[in-house]
Amino acid sequence: MSSSEDLQYPKRLLAYTDGFLVSKTMFTACELGVFDLLQEAGAPLSSATIADRLHVSGDGMERLLCACVGLELLEIEMNKTEAFYRNTDLSATYLTTSSPKSLLPMMIYYSQTAYKYWDYLADAVREGTSQHERSFGTSSKDMFDALYRSEDEMFKFMRLMNSVWILCGKDVITAFDLSSFQKVCDLGGCSGALAKQCILANPNSTVTIYDLPKVVQIAKRHFLSTEEHRIQFYEGDFFEDPIPEADLFILARIIHDWKEDKCLRLLSKVYNSCKSGGGVLLVETILNEDKRGPLTAQLYSLNMLVQTEGKERTASEYKKLLSAAGFTDIEVKTTGKIYDAILGRK
Repeated sequence: MSSSEDLQYPKRLLAYTDGFLVSKTMFTACELGVFDLLQEAGAPLSSATIADRLHVSGDGMERLLCACVGLELLEIEMNKTEAFYRNTDLSATYLTTSSPKSLLPMMIYYSQTAYKYWDYLADAVREGTSQHERSFGTSSKDMFDALYRSEDEMFKFMRLMNSVWILCGKDVITAFDLSSFQKVCDLGGCSGALAKQCILANPNSTVTIYDLPKVVQIAKRHFLSTEEHRIQFYEGDFFEDPIPEADLFILARIIHDWKEDKCLRLLSKVYNSCKSGGGVLLVETILNEDKRGPLTAQLYSLNMLVQTEGKERTASEYKKLLSAAGFTDIEVKTTGKIYDAILGRK
């Protein structure tokens, strides 16, 4: 419902209109290394110094820094007529490479990959199909062939997922008591960040990361140390290849990638490989039953349209899929963050 204030002056609409300007300003500062430079400097720097060290134009950098101050991503100090800039606590915590909570990979992925897809949102809505070919010139029908069109792009996506689970992984893994599940299989486990959270939450468990061979190789090289001996790997395509037996299967941001028939096919395979008394944990962004929110889930569902063949779903829709695959005693818990948890048992 529109407020009378909005009807007098459409402040909210104008804020929505400027939304992409805001995000692209933040993305650009991340890509250019502004926050990393200021963090490494340990002291406020002038616009001219920042521009010189990052090898960009002085005028352009001054405007970018000014906008970042307006977004409360930078703080400004005046020394006579010269401005000096430093990171806010927010940008130092989430937008710098050195921070253990860094979301910098997410910003880079959104800027360089997702942003290009969204340029074709109108086409996706008209056609009801993903926009791989228009966005990147690939005609691949397979989503992951398109998303992983190069090792660099694959690494970029894996860094995104790694940062997501560093931020939200503990919440979804501890949403239920999973201590009775000793042998865990993380389907599409990617970088292994969620597997690490599972091990921390349940020290007596072992986790097998099941993913495509090329993903597993990058995970071993860049994301998992040799000391993490309770995390193992299984290379394969879980739609086409056998799924190893386990007490608990984790499918984090997997089901939302696919249409219902493919989801049911995968969940049925999982059910058959699940030990009696075992379970499956789905980690997804859940839409409200009345479809009125949350906004993040609604926007993510549009993102699935432009990038995949899937969508975000309500809790009842996930329950229906799990029930059709044979799972019972299905529970749903919201975390108050981006991702929620659904647990089904065999």
